[in-house]
Amino acid sequence: MAKIIMITGGQRSGKSELAEKTALQLSATPLYVATSVITDEEMARRVEAHQRRRGPQWRLSEETLWPSRCISADDTALIDCITVWSTNMLFHFGEDADKALTAIIGELDTIAATKGATIVAVTNEIGLGGISPNPLQRKFTDLQGQVNRHLAGIASEVYLTVSGIPVKIK
Repeated sequence: MAKIIMITGGQRSGKSELAEKTALQLSATPLYVATSVITDEEMARRVEAHQRRRGPQWRLSEETLWPSRCISADDTALIDCITVWSTNMLFHFGEDADKALTAIIGELDTIAATKGATIVAVTNEIGLGGISPNPLQRKFTDLQGQVNRHLAGIASEVYLTVSGIPVKIK
């Protein structure tokens, strides 16, 4: 079984920096599993900022739908981020949240079964705000909440980042 370390928090809370530091403490050459799809200039700048922050010791795999394909036994892998991946899966399944959730949970369980792997998973805690007037956003918030609850359930450690400060909650 894999060891899973979940790092959650709001946008710009320091999640990715904590995850990168954690993965580098566990491996000299961790695997970075990038789930983002670059759709505009602003997203490209975000990806470039993440790339600049990481050094040459990182191995990179870009996988927008099936991150388990990238992770091997005994890998230390950082998946950044589960929220973007969940978005990709929701659209992959034609906005059918039930199908997306089933696939995501299956994929998380496959990753958790990877022998000897250590997974650092970054995800956003998006359910702390108000209820969106947009039906698709409400559907996504519900989906992400269920994904995060499942991930926290299979994780051995869970951290919440608040204003750059990690708080261990599990």
